[in-house]
Amino acid sequence: MPDDSKTSSEFIERLRTFSDHELVERLNHVSESLFNLRFRLSSGQVEDPKRIRKYRKAIARIKTIQRERQLGISR
Repeated sequence: MPDDSKTSSEFIERLRTFSDHELVERLNHVSESLFNLRFRLSSGQVEDPKRIRKYRKAIARIKTIQRERQLGISR
C-alpha cells in the first residue's frame, strides 16, 4: 500500500475515515508519486516494479470512495 497499511482492507478503512478534502489531497499525492515512479522505472532505478500496480489500485480505491460519497452510498 502507498502508506504504512499492511493490508488493502486496512488501507480502505483508513481512507473511509478521511474527510473529502483529505481524500483529494491523498489522491493528488499518490498520483504524483505514481508519476515519479514511472520516470524512475524508465531509468531503471526502481527495485520493486509491483509498486506501480499498488499505486494504481490505491488511486482506484480513493476514487471509488469519493464516488460512493457522491452517490450517498454508505458502507
